[in-house]
Amino acid sequence: MSKELTWKLLSSHYIHKGPWATLRIDKCEMPDGRIVEDYYVLEYSNWVNGVAITEDNKVLMVKQYRHAAGIISLEIPGGVIDGDEKPVEALRRELLEETGYQFDDFELLCTVYGNPATANNQTFTYLAKGGKKVQGQSLDAHEELIVEEYTIAEVKQLLLENKVVQAMHCTGLFFGMMKLGAL
Repeated sequence: MSKELTWKLLSSHYIHKGPWATLRIDKCEMPDGRIVEDYYVLEYSNWVNGVAITEDNKVLMVKQYRHAAGIISLEIPGGVIDGDEKPVEALRRELLEETGYQFDDFELLCTVYGNPATANNQTFTYLAKGGKKVQGQSLDAHEELIVEEYTIAEVKQLLLENKVVQAMHCTGLFFGMMKLGAL
């Protein structure tokens, strides 16, 4: 990181600590000496997403309600990394829980920040290939989602028509389509 751009952390205190998000206020000094009194930072767990391709070359997508935006969102499967779980193991678990498909072939596509101006977490997106349906869904208490299968051509069209609106999922799909030679 370029030293001439890095801010110096002078103090930090927490306003809220919760299971899904934590909010803190940092006091920082900019490189030119100016002080930023109240810089709000959201702390989230890191996330994983998967561009999941079944053994018959279908892309698994999930539809679910997203309360903050008040929308039903078409997304790629994924979720929160639990504790010290490795990202690829978290995705293996999430794919099985959300879709009932088991995957063993994983390749990291990208690691991105959803909004590095206000949040500290990263999202790891993998290409998962060769998925086999081995069980039903095993969803969390507040999770309701519908699994759908699309061809690669259909996913490209969904992206072109702005039907996938979750930014980190669009990014993951972009890298996945590039890797698959579909773009």
